[in-house]
Amino acid sequence: MIPVRGLPEVREEDDVAALIADAVELEGGDVVVVAQKVVSKAEGRVVRLDDVKASAQARDLADGEDPRRLEVILGESVRLVRTRPPLVIAETRHGFVCASAGVDASNAPEPDSVVLLPEDPDASAARLRSRLAELTGVDVAVIVSDSFGRAWRQGTTDVAIGCAGLQPLLDLQGRRDATGYELHATVIAVADELAGAAELVRGKLDGVPAAVVRGFGHRGEGTARELVMPPQRDLFR
Repeated sequence: MIPVRGLPEVREEDDVAALIADAVELEGGDVVVVAQKVVSKAEGRVVRLDDVKASAQARDLADGEDPRRLEVILGESVRLVRTRPPLVIAETRHGFVCASAGVDASNAPEPDSVVLLPEDPDASAARLRSRLAELTGVDVAVIVSDSFGRAWRQGTTDVAIGCAGLQPLLDLQGRRDATGYELHATVIAVADELAGAAELVRGKLDGVPAAVVRGFGHRGEGTARELVMPPQRDLFR
């Protein structure tokens, strides 16, 4: 994992791919992992709370926090999965089930503002991949990552919310282990593992919004939407 250091504070319409290409020398086969916050800022997915009017539902959920932030969360949600005010676990329009529908005030570009998830993180990853190929002449995969909590584990880890040039799931069903046992249900979330690994050299407070994973040998094609659990298989919703 190679941290991409020296990137400036990203603003709306900045060319994130060009900033990365100027900061690190890429090689064919690299996986470039970019923090969602950087992608969202460049795409203008920032909301100033002064422009938000809180609804009665948002005020009920705020429990002493800023109800305008809760209003933004409600606007990004298609369904509230669990609430314990002011905590909200919501399903986004992308199908993600996460805290606050991905709305986050950390590393926002200005006080009293929040950053939303990209409209289409897979499309964001595809655009970054295409632009990096144009600038560098090398074929890389791109992951857009964000920190998610886990229902059964303490702490957060980065997961892939968008990807391009990478098969996000490695299906081992039908293969046999060293003793000859046939695997029946083993599917590895490769894109999530790469996102989590890259976070080790990025860090939420270190000002390193991107990293390069080099030496990963399995690429393929796919999107991060494949990582979302289908409703018919979800035992917890």
